Amino acid sequence: MIQVALNLVENALNYTPEGGVTVDLRQVDKEIVFSVADTGIGVPSEHLARIFERFYRVDKARSRFTGGTGLGLSIVKHIVEAHGGRIEVKSVLNAGSTFTVRLPVGDSSI
Repeated sequence: MIQVALNLVENALNYTPEGGVTVDLRQVDKEIVFSVADTGIGVPSEHLARIFERFYRVDKARSRFTGGTGLGLSIVKHIVEAHGGRIEVKSVLNAGSTFTVRLPVGDSSI
């Protein structure tokens, strides 16, 4: 789960040229809820359904040398699902994104 947190925070920092990043961790009922919110560039709505796909990048001009491999969010999703959880994203173009991870309470491997 450390890899999940690091990836989400790093992405938020990379895509927030001005503004801020907020990290929140809490228990809600029988779930651990971890969220990373930023005031960055956001993700266009037509790309939201695909951002967890392997090698998918919103900005095709970014190469693995300037913008990663396009694997980070796919890896995050697989880790979260392997722990019985789910990940959600809400984003507004030019206003920011919030990634929320929900995990069942009681999983000692987290």
